Amino acid sequence: MRWLRQLLGGGGRIQLDAERQQTLLHDARHRYGAHARIRFPEQVEAITGMLDGDDGLVVAAQIVNQVADEAHGDLQAQAHDIHLRTGRRLVVNRRNYRPLWKEAGPALRWPLFALPSGFHPYAQVTAAVAVVGRQAPRVDRVTDPNPLLTRMFEVLDLTTAGWEYGRVRVDTHAATLADRLISSTGQLLTATDDPPRLPPPVRELMRRNNTVAVHDPNGPRPVGGINLGAMLRERLLV
Repeated sequence: MRWLRQLLGGGGRIQLDAERQQTLLHDARHRYGAHARIRFPEQVEAITGMLDGDDGLVVAAQIVNQVADEAHGDLQAQAHDIHLRTGRRLVVNRRNYRPLWKEAGPALRWPLFALPSGFHPYAQVTAAVAVVGRQAPRVDRVTDPNPLLTRMFEVLDLTTAGWEYGRVRVDTHAATLADRLISSTGQLLTATDDPPRLPPPVRELMRRNNTVAVHDPNGPRPVGGINLGAMLRERLLV
């Protein structure tokens, strides 16, 4: 794999700075998120600007992977708690969360709003996936793109399932996250030599053609709409 050859010192060796990566990760975690006093779009712009170069790309990939891992762990813990309380066994499948949400949606808490890392879906996560998409042709120079694609699809699955079953309000911040996830996975798929197959929840959404109302974050009125099926077909079927 190209990324492994680069790290082992193959042609055009990539110079990565682990200390800078830790600084970037620390700043992204502690300076931004729900506690920050600036709007989410401004946070996203600031974080994407901060995560420049190969070190920034590595950090963006780390954020995506960590968020997916933490969300999976949270859902496993919730399923375990439900089993202890009710005797009901729930299957938590990282490749397809939709059956879990269809069966137990009202009993589940959407995990992306309460991640142990403190990363927020509308700040650090939106920014991280934007960075991955923007630098998609360079991803395989710093990491294996296939596991990253799998985790990005996982976060997209969690996002859309949250809209449908998890009582997550679809506002402009939520729509921006979905838009960035779909765009960036499409860009990374195009840049990857042997990408993984599209997972079941993505294929299910592709068969739809409904438009979801998108609301003002600060008010009840719709300000637009988003057609996930059309977006997925346009950007992933290349």
